[in-house]
Amino acid sequence: MIFGTMPDGRTVEAATISAGDLSATLLTHGARLQDLRLAGIGFGLVLGAPSLAPYLGPMGYSGAMVGRFANRIAHGRFTLDGHEIRTDRNGAGGHTLHGGAHAAEQQVWHLTEHGPDRAGFALTMPDGQNGFPGRLEVRVSYTIAPPARLSIVTEATTDAPTPCSFAQHAYFSLAPGDARGHRLRVDAAHYLPVDDTLIPTGRIAPVAGTPFDFRAPRTIGEAGLDHNFCLSRNRTDLREVAALSAPATGLTMTVETTETGIQVYDGGGTADMTGHGGEALPAHAGVALETQVWPDAPNRPDFPDAILRPGESYRHEVVYAFR
Repeated sequence: MIFGTMPDGRTVEAATISAGDLSATLLTHGARLQDLRLAGIGFGLVLGAPSLAPYLGPMGYSGAMVGRFANRIAHGRFTLDGHEIRTDRNGAGGHTLHGGAHAAEQQVWHLTEHGPDRAGFALTMPDGQNGFPGRLEVRVSYTIAPPARLSIVTEATTDAPTPCSFAQHAYFSLAPGDARGHRLRVDAAHYLPVDDTLIPTGRIAPVAGTPFDFRAPRTIGEAGLDHNFCLSRNRTDLREVAALSAPATGLTMTVETTETGIQVYDGGGTADMTGHGGEALPAHAGVALETQVWPDAPNRPDFPDAILRPGESYRHEVVYAFR
């Protein structure tokens, strides 16, 4: 089904998949999760717009696969195998954000597979795009399994060493209104403090005794979350790392991943976004739970390795399960 048309005339397709109690609408623009519905619930579980235009503007990251390096690279530069690499400085503070301007989230991906419960997408990111070395071949698959389990697998290969870390950037809402009233659990004993431009200071800090301790479920509140929680030093087998719940509706979502970190963003910027019915959304209308490698890892040898090399395969899985 055609969802919209890009300014250059290319069409953007929509694909719907479902199984059990869960259904999702996906777009070839950004390999994007545009809508997610649970049987018996009268609202979407992710923020989304009814037309393409908002995704070309303030909703560029909403529901998209972001990369080739999710999150931030300080000052748009890093050293790789003795060579300084400079990347597009599209973020506040002069940093590279989510791979630079018009990265994976603004590309029209190829729909490679579409069945009742699954869909696949592919994208080639050329050598030199936004300053990054290496031709990167990326594949993303979405699969729904009963009763209400959405699995997203991202795989990539490269012909030259390059940073590689993709993230699904959906904003989740388990009850309409201010999502800071949701309860959050994150199984992390440490987090990354950041400076005023959201670049990690380099300190790996204990959450104990801070507003960032979510090891026991509690209300998100006013902590001002846009931080990486440190899950592990290396990619692992799939395991549960977080849970989000809404007391107002009784809905709960768990997060499972293979990744070393999870960026929790409380959605302060959603006031510029549009809802499924075309309505303006308030600030904090949804919460992003982005599993990924730690931010600024290419500049931090003590952070988990984010470099993909020829002959290696990148594989990242995240599962969002609802009850």
